[in-house]
Amino acid sequence: MIGKSHWQGGRACLPLALFVCCALICSIAACASATANWWADAVFYEVFVRSFQDSDGDGIGDLRGLIERLDYLNDGDLSTADDLGVTALWLMPICESPSYHGYDVTDYYDVESDYGTLNDLRQLLDEAHARGIRVIIDLVLNHTSSSHPWFQASRGPASMYRDWYIWSDTLPSYTGPWGQRVWHFGGVGFYYGLFWSEMPDLNYRNPAVSVQMFDVVRFWLDEVGVDGFRLDAIRHLIENGEQQENTVATHFWLKGLSAVAKGWNHDALLMGEVWDSPAAIVSYLDHEMDLCFEFSLAGAILSGVRDGKRSEIEDALQTIQQTYPEGQYGTFLSNHDQERVMSQLKGNEAKAKLAASILLTLPGTPFVYYGEEIGMMGTKPDELIRTPMQWSAQPDRGFTTGIPWQSYSTPQSGNTVEVQSNQNDSLLSIYRALIRTRQANRVLQAGKLILVDVGHPSILSYLRVQDDSLVWVLHNLSAFNVRPSKMDAELPDSLDRGTSILATDLLGNVDPVVFRVAVDLGIDLDGEIPALSPYQTAIFELKML
Repeated sequence: MIGKSHWQGGRACLPLALFVCCALICSIAACASATANWWADAVFYEVFVRSFQDSDGDGIGDLRGLIERLDYLNDGDLSTADDLGVTALWLMPICESPSYHGYDVTDYYDVESDYGTLNDLRQLLDEAHARGIRVIIDLVLNHTSSSHPWFQASRGPASMYRDWYIWSDTLPSYTGPWGQRVWHFGGVGFYYGLFWSEMPDLNYRNPAVSVQMFDVVRFWLDEVGVDGFRLDAIRHLIENGEQQENTVATHFWLKGLSAVAKGWNHDALLMGEVWDSPAAIVSYLDHEMDLCFEFSLAGAILSGVRDGKRSEIEDALQTIQQTYPEGQYGTFLSNHDQERVMSQLKGNEAKAKLAASILLTLPGTPFVYYGEEIGMMGTKPDELIRTPMQWSAQPDRGFTTGIPWQSYSTPQSGNTVEVQSNQNDSLLSIYRALIRTRQANRVLQAGKLILVDVGHPSILSYLRVQDDSLVWVLHNLSAFNVRPSKMDAELPDSLDRGTSILATDLLGNVDPVVFRVAVDLGIDLDGEIPALSPYQTAIFELKML
């Protein structure tokens, strides 16, 4: 038997089976009681299991190693402050695959043998849930490995699996969205593979493929118990001739996927990777994805921090406010496809702290790439931005007792968990403080954002507002001490005119300040606005006196 699907009926019945399946699942979803979206309050941590922690000395990170390190991520005890404090994990691909990265799957129903077993994963889920950590996994829908049994069977022109992939008797003349070759010789005919010849695209115009992959979703949500999926490359799922991204058919199919997933678990997160403009990304929300990654903001934050100018960040934030439903996007600084933050910032730790401070005080659901919190370095090729986690300064970095699958990132002074855990002003300590501050203040998670002009091009400033809660955030993007000269913002009408406001820095770095609300709801300052040190962030909680 090819694959492990429970849907091995005759092909003639598949369109009917698909319809019945979707109708049933949709009815279940409609009856499910609505709950708050847990991801709106979450801080995610992206984990490459191969590089996080090796438990058996073979040089490859594994699920049992990740279990051993869960207390570093979140120990489940709100009274402690020595864990990172994240509340959700995104595991990069964990299915069986011939490649180190896992984005070319050979078995959708099993765990990569290098990482362990399904029982190891179930134990990880139990241990994580006991600590209040949700876990989503990468699900690669667009393509399989060329070694997958389905594709190997499809090479035969008369095979029932032939149209599980996209074949052409002759070589089409067009290329891919970025000019790459997408048609590859397959012995008898040519097959379509958008990303690589070893990653042939599945044919979702064949109902059998949809039924199969809907069953994959069922398996991971219902039988294994993951909390959702990060869905890889979804804008490329279904082609329409030479149109190879963002097709109507792709949107239609994703609506069905959402119905299936929510039917099995109405709290399951569907997190979409749509590497495109905000205008294109937003079309995948609501009845398709719960969240999508916001790529333009990530670039704007790092550019603004590098250049010391607020304008690009403000422009990105204004576009987001005009485009997305409130807070319905994932924020990040870098991921497994991009050069690491510390490398992009040329090793400047102060700028890395500033970038983290911006990320973790903005609306949206933040994602932190493993090692980002200790300033790990890494530039392309991809293997060098996915190197083993640096737990200690020992030769083995605390990652393995064997030979690591990939050489360690060249360490800077102190860019290990062990060293930074004992330094109050380290990058790791800043991440811990920022995450705890965000988790302790609902307004930082869900409050509306109002940009504030403080009269200096190097100060990025905004209010976060929710009901009667107000937080004023200021970031000094420059290498100099700077002082805001004004505070122009549209304040909530709930503030009484003439009210005095006490501003207390939630990070404890700036002395309290008293403001007075003017008749026109502007801000008059009773005293001086405090100066900000180079690359400093202040997070003022505003309370009426």
